[in-house]
Amino acid sequence: MVNLTINGQQVQAEENTTILQAAEKVGIEIPTLCYDKRLTGHGACRICVVEVKGARALMTACTVPVAPGMEVQTHSPAVIEARKEILKLMIENHPLDCLTCEKSGKCKLQDLCYEYDVKDGGYGGKKKNYPIDDSNPFFILDRNKCILCGRCVRVDNELQCTGAINYNDRGFDTHVGIPYERDFEQSVCVSCGNCVSACPVGALMPKHKEKFRMWELKRVKTTCSYCGVGCQMELLVKGNKIVGVEPVDVEPNNGLLCVK
Repeated sequence: MVNLTINGQQVQAEENTTILQAAEKVGIEIPTLCYDKRLTGHGACRICVVEVKGARALMTACTVPVAPGMEVQTHSPAVIEARKEILKLMIENHPLDCLTCEKSGKCKLQDLCYEYDVKDGGYGGKKKNYPIDDSNPFFILDRNKCILCGRCVRVDNELQCTGAINYNDRGFDTHVGIPYERDFEQSVCVSCGNCVSACPVGALMPKHKEKFRMWELKRVKTTCSYCGVGCQMELLVKGNKIVGVEPVDVEPNNGLLCVK
């Protein structure tokens, strides 16, 4: 076990545990966008930065392992200022159509901008203008809302193991897409929807037949009866009608579902 201090609180954590995991263990919340506990942290979004005493710069909590005697501040003035700047850069070229976005109420970017009082980027930079890919019968891809956190790519390649999507181009033009800029209909996508479930914003959204807001829903946990695996899922219910299905991150499916 490793002894360290987080926000003045003495914490014991196992060796090779990250700062993020150690903080979660004692109920200290560090914001994340790219992090998924099923995947190895890679610090793409940078929103989980924390201040470590003696370090030359802020460090990403999801990638840095704990060390004996480490002193961590998760919400120091420097950390809060850095997170604000990161959020401003994210929404600088992000559509601000939150009033009509279907993800409203379950968008982690929206929640963090509210928490850190960020209303716009303020840099006057170039905007993304990608066509919306709605070729898949079950979901749409709006690259203009993508924050390049990489969760969809990594879930598809490391957990689902289909290899349908990846990063295309470099620099400002980097975007999630299909090889050779094809659409989903022409890809090896199996329509499992796991990339959609992993997306923290409105870039990948299911094609719901009914319109609803997230706060109107009742969630009913149940077991999929299609095969014998016993996948756990939540039925999204509005009134007395099922309007959607989402996976539950427990055994045996660990947050994954199939197209069925």
